[in-house]
Amino acid sequence: MDLNSRNFAELLTKIEAEADDFLLARSQIVENDKDRNANREALTALRKRARTTKTSVPSSFESIMKDVGGNTLKPLVKEVCSMCGNHDSSEPTWMMLPGADLFAAVPFHAVHTILERDQERLEFGSNKLQSYVKEKALSISELGALADSTCPGIIRSLVTLTDKPK
Repeated sequence: MDLNSRNFAELLTKIEAEADDFLLARSQIVENDKDRNANREALTALRKRARTTKTSVPSSFESIMKDVGGNTLKPLVKEVCSMCGNHDSSEPTWMMLPGADLFAAVPFHAVHTILERDQERLEFGSNKLQSYVKEKALSISELGALADSTCPGIIRSLVTLTDKPK
């Protein structure tokens, strides 16, 4: 492939732009992982405070069967939050509000609901960034920047690699 100086400069500019996007996405993944870990730690602390685990809260069926025996006017199905369990869901819990350096006393149920939604959003964003990094690695490989270390066919096979449920 015969490249004159102008084409070579354009190729290097394109490779550099792709590499900048790649490195920016990688650093964003690191920041996202830090946030996910902090969020996970907060959710674990709330579970410890409520003395619940993911399997310790009774199912709706157990609640129905417990209430069937009596002739009270209570509803048959008692909604039980998997995080709150028997813990007082209206108990105030201190939380730093997202996007602000401000603490507020928020009900326990609202705090863990906010954290769970945030965790889902962070996981989705992390998966999206990982896909973006794979695409950028493939793009850089196809431009020939990684030709000395890894052939484009191997990079392409790694990018198209997906996890399948067992």
